[in-house]
Amino acid sequence: MKWYDVSALSLITYHSSLITVYTDLMTRKLDYSVLDVFAEQPLQGNPLAVFHDARSLTSDEMQALARETNLAETTFIVPGDDPESERIHGVRVRIFTTQEEVPFAGHPTLGTASWLYFNHPTLRGAESITLLLDVGPITVRFTPRSEGEHGVHATMKQNDPVFGKTHPRAEIAAALGLQDADLLAAPLPQTVSTGLAFCIVPLRSIEILRSLMISQREATAWLAQSDAKFIYCIAPTEQTSGTQWHARMQFYGGEDPATGSAAGCSISWLVRHGLAQSAESVVIEQGIEILRPSRITAQASLVDGEVRYVHVSGRTIPVATGAFFLP
Repeated sequence: MKWYDVSALSLITYHSSLITVYTDLMTRKLDYSVLDVFAEQPLQGNPLAVFHDARSLTSDEMQALARETNLAETTFIVPGDDPESERIHGVRVRIFTTQEEVPFAGHPTLGTASWLYFNHPTLRGAESITLLLDVGPITVRFTPRSEGEHGVHATMKQNDPVFGKTHPRAEIAAALGLQDADLLAAPLPQTVSTGLAFCIVPLRSIEILRSLMISQREATAWLAQSDAKFIYCIAPTEQTSGTQWHARMQFYGGEDPATGSAAGCSISWLVRHGLAQSAESVVIEQGIEILRPSRITAQASLVDGEVRYVHVSGRTIPVATGAFFLP
């Protein structure tokens, strides 16, 4: 063995010892996983970090960890004392963006339920799993997996939509840096919530949507005086089979690869205004422009003139595991 081989081995041993000493000084090892949600292949869709057991964490620590992962959302499972009770009543989960806790979000709901489907002691392989979110219980149902299938396909039932204000085209166009003519002539943009309020903005063409570059200063100022939390832009695609839509959601100075909560709001808006048929499955593609292609399937039903039974579906693929070490 040459002298530099010995030195390299000694250096590796030294650093390994440092890591061991460092982790021994930590009192908490926080395991987490990363899953790609609304993805057809690994490393597509919207990545989600899921912390397996957040019972030792404060809200401030959860927020700091969400900033550390730097993903659109991070979730924290708060296990109960009785796994059997979680099977019956649901599992407590909290959702954080990099800037705040939110009561509901689509890809965190689907992704966290899918992690539980693969890992929970009593819910592993379950037909359905209920998450106890700040917006209330949300149930996710799983499609039986076939051999060799990537991840798992699941469907969440979102809360019935609440339709808020409609917004003048000129007003919302200015907030987005667009012209009035860039938006569909009708119906008007509108705020819709199935747990998180989005202003649904229909654009005239996919070309306009692809070139979208929202100024967060103008958009944030507009949102501050509106009844919406975020803006979700959609446009019809060139697809000839079924009703197909392309979507983008730019926020916090970045862009979301897939927004399941907004997809629920969008399908509710589309069905209410006759742009999608009641109970029709509609495919919404998102994330194309940022090289994270996502596929979201959504449907809603018109019952006695009211939009109900909002379902949003997609595939979740586990891609990574790791741990944080905190005092």
